[in-house]
Amino acid sequence: MTQIETTVEYSNGYEEDEYMLQEDEWDRDLLLDPAWEKQQRKTFTAWCNSHLRKAGTQIENIEDDFRNGLKLMLLLEVISGERLPKPDRGKMRFHKIANVNKALDFITSKGVKLVSIGAEEIVDGNVKMTLGMIWTIILRFAIQDISVEETSAKEGLLLWCQRKTAPYRNVNVQNFHLSWKDGLAFCALIHRHRPDLIDYAKLNKDDPLGNLNLALDIAEKHLDIPKMLDAEDIVNTPKPDERAIMTYVSCFYHAFAGAEQAETAANRICKVLGVNQENEKMMEEYEKLASELLEWIRRTTPWLENRAPEKTISEMQQKLEDFRDYRRQHKPPKVQEKCQLEINFNTLQTKLRISNRPNFMPSEGKMVSDIASAWKGLEQAEKGYEEWLLTEIRRLQRLDHLAEKFRQKASAHETWTAGKDELLSLKDFESASLFEVRALLRKHEAFESDLAAHQDRVEQIAAIAQELNELDFHDAATVNERCQKICDLWDQLGTLTQKRRDALERTEKLLETIDQLFLEFAKRAAPFNNWMEGAMEDLQDMFIVHTVEEVQVKQLVPQRDSSLQEELALQQSHERLRRQFAAQANLIGPWIQTRMEEIGHSTMEVSETLEDQMTQLKQLEHVIVNYKPNIDTLEGDHQLIQESLIFDNKHTNYTMEHIRVGWELLLTTIARTINEIETQILTRDAKGISQEQMNEFRSSFNHFDRKKNGAMEADDFRACLISMGYDLGSALQGEAEFARIMLLVDASGTGVVSFQSFIDFMTRETADTDTAEQVVASFRILATDKPYILVEELQRELPAEQAEYCISRMPPYTGPDAVEGALDYTSFSTALYGESDL
Repeated sequence: MTQIETTVEYSNGYEEDEYMLQEDEWDRDLLLDPAWEKQQRKTFTAWCNSHLRKAGTQIENIEDDFRNGLKLMLLLEVISGERLPKPDRGKMRFHKIANVNKALDFITSKGVKLVSIGAEEIVDGNVKMTLGMIWTIILRFAIQDISVEETSAKEGLLLWCQRKTAPYRNVNVQNFHLSWKDGLAFCALIHRHRPDLIDYAKLNKDDPLGNLNLALDIAEKHLDIPKMLDAEDIVNTPKPDERAIMTYVSCFYHAFAGAEQAETAANRICKVLGVNQENEKMMEEYEKLASELLEWIRRTTPWLENRAPEKTISEMQQKLEDFRDYRRQHKPPKVQEKCQLEINFNTLQTKLRISNRPNFMPSEGKMVSDIASAWKGLEQAEKGYEEWLLTEIRRLQRLDHLAEKFRQKASAHETWTAGKDELLSLKDFESASLFEVRALLRKHEAFESDLAAHQDRVEQIAAIAQELNELDFHDAATVNERCQKICDLWDQLGTLTQKRRDALERTEKLLETIDQLFLEFAKRAAPFNNWMEGAMEDLQDMFIVHTVEEVQVKQLVPQRDSSLQEELALQQSHERLRRQFAAQANLIGPWIQTRMEEIGHSTMEVSETLEDQMTQLKQLEHVIVNYKPNIDTLEGDHQLIQESLIFDNKHTNYTMEHIRVGWELLLTTIARTINEIETQILTRDAKGISQEQMNEFRSSFNHFDRKKNGAMEADDFRACLISMGYDLGSALQGEAEFARIMLLVDASGTGVVSFQSFIDFMTRETADTDTAEQVVASFRILATDKPYILVEELQRELPAEQAEYCISRMPPYTGPDAVEGALDYTSFSTALYGESDL
């Protein structure tokens, strides 16, 4: 509260204080005029008694009855509604001085600076000092709060008198002395507010005594304003005492304040409802945006969580393309929406705090934390999706290679086995000679040798089929069926081979003549033929490589030179793509980090105004937005890399995912930081914080923000409060007080204090905001003191939009004195401030 300095010098009269500047110069000898002292003594005594009678007591002699300080303390309790310290009950001089000092200390605590008024003078009965002290009390508790059109105290009271008496003839209020001598100003004030009490048209300017007696008598009888002066005191004094007249007129102001209240009440209600309507619109927009965002997350997350593989590489590459579209086209607007949603929520909460409203509680499931949780789930699903896609493409690439390898080996084996079962089933040895049988036997041994050599190939075919099964090949059934046929035929060939051997050996015993040379040739030729077939098969085998070095190793086989040259060119192209991506990524990654640091630095700078910080941040935001084409170019390079099935890049530590996450974080951070500055400006302007105070708050916050992450830990916050002179009391009381403060600044229990919460706490007591009690009182005025209000009263006193707003939301009044159509304005008003269950 602004401190009021009231200078009172009674050694040779009183000097003017800052509120009591005289309008013109008077003879200084008049300051000693005993008439003024008499008027003040009478007026101040009456004024004190008008309050003391509420406590069942009064004073007779103003300089004597306040000497022990007891009634002085009682007077202050009555007019302030507050309890003073317990008075000393002793009758010694030091007891009296102690009581008067308690009273003077209380006056000082209300922002009044007492000059040259001490307890000893009051105890000694110094009339001038006593009158000066009472005038200080009157000025503080009866006049200071009078305000008309942003003027206060004396000027406000004078302007009020001028406005109320302007229509009346022979009245021209210019001051608080001569303008009141003829009594017409008092009569005009009464007639303006209570025309039933006085007939102003019959008054005569030339009858000041009659006018004054009429006004003062009516005021005492009908307005409960005690007679503080006699008409003769005013008329017979060349210049009535200004302080006495001001005290008297202030009583008229307070008596008629009720007549002024309806318009003031309606204006207050309209202002409150206007704030509420604006806040409700922001709440509705938040709910709508939150619903749409959550619905999008709900639809998108299952798509990212669906890891059902496709059968072909082309189908999986299409999924990868869809994911690229999602990251580049669909997700960025949603990132902006999420950021805007958080900004709207923070701005709304700031406005609610500033206007003394309860915090906004979104619908169930639509809290900022709910959205953050859903978003985290989305990003968690997204995080593994691209990796899964690439893994699947690798798997399908491997499967295609294995499937082709299986087909080639299976075809070669099937070609070799074709007709073998028929040959093994022949009975040609039955009519053959011994020579022919031995030849057949040797030929059969050669076949057995060939058959044994093919065992490895059958096992390779089975192993490839097994790997295809393990890798979940989409046509595994066909592979398994073909493999099974090969194995079954192989088993059959083994059985037939053994049977034929047995038959040939039996026949050999019967036939001794065999062509040894032919069989030996056949026996020796078979392994060579088998080796040749294997070599041909190996040369026809498929290969897959990923690096230039692997190709160079394969070049050792001259027969593959042409294919390897093609692969070398492909890998060199891949290397160019890797270097192209890395060159850009190695520039963009640090650029994003630098911009993040610039944003953090701008919020730490305490020497600049908030407007300067806002300008810098807006300029930085412009730079960031214009950098977007570089991100798009990198996305294009990344797409080429993915389409080329390149899975590693040794030239950079940055992946596209790193860049995407960093870019989204940069956009979100700049938007949030701008919003933080906006809310700080909003709070500063609403609560009247100077730039110096804001700098002090920011400097203290930055110092104790140990981790430099925009939030103070609880222990750091305690240290910050202590450093700023905040008294946390004794250990036990201090812990309780600090716990109470933490509930204010960290209602959600995060354990940290943001800068906005810090500002809100530091300025909590300085905000000039309306309250539920004030709104209830305003409605009570419109309802002419009834505990309910009627529809027609709302429609008469409020603009149509605000009236309908109230009518649609006010619950019916259910008290015992309810009438038809009565509305409960108390419940409605308290609900506006979160103090009821409505």
